[in-house]
Amino acid sequence: MHLLYLDESGSVSDPSQKYFVLAGVSVYETGTHWIEQQLDIIAARFAPTDPRSIELHGSPMRIGRGAWSPILKERRIQSIKDALHAGITGQSESRVRLFGVCIKKTAASGRDPVELAFEQLSSRFDQFLGRLYKQNRDKQRGLILFDKASTEIRIQTLAQDFKSTGHSWGKTRNYADVPVFLDSRSSRLIQLADLVAFALFRFHEHNDNTFYDIIKHRFDTDGGVEHGLYVYT
Repeated sequence: MHLLYLDESGSVSDPSQKYFVLAGVSVYETGTHWIEQQLDIIAARFAPTDPRSIELHGSPMRIGRGAWSPILKERRIQSIKDALHAGITGQSESRVRLFGVCIKKTAASGRDPVELAFEQLSSRFDQFLGRLYKQNRDKQRGLILFDKASTEIRIQTLAQDFKSTGHSWGKTRNYADVPVFLDSRSSRLIQLADLVAFALFRFHEHNDNTFYDIIKHRFDTDGGVEHGLYVYT
């Protein structure tokens, strides 16, 4: 099964922020263990006896909030970079690829940015799964996993609608079930999705490519065409 871990960055309701981002990482099911191990090694720098007590979360790491407050900024920033390298660029492109949607809120024309973003992402991941079947006879289904902080009921309803009545480009056909919601504290892959979303948000909201440059070539691509990243402006 192909698992797509998603998280959001930016606030829909905050008028001071221009963008809302929904993004994450697609991993084949056998690859999750190895990525978790690599991310645990990074967390162990700060809690050697209990790496799982450290959550890799973009915004707190960058500004030094919570458990990250006593750690020097240079070390915090380097840890974000190391996590992105270990979880994404250090993995095979056939096993790990990225999907992301950036919505400029003023361009949404009254539509819900969450709905716009999820419609784009769910259809693009569905197309990716369909492409694998056409090209390689890969019959594996997909499953989307969200951070529990996301709007769970809204996303579940949208997913069911896209499967039964369709979205703007048809119906989703390659999902094993509706999205699953996890506590980010217990899932390194959700934390990795958070770092991807944070990298995209920093790039579009603040023109900061510190983290984006690490991941920019790992969005789903086929035949030289990038399908995995969509920017709505």
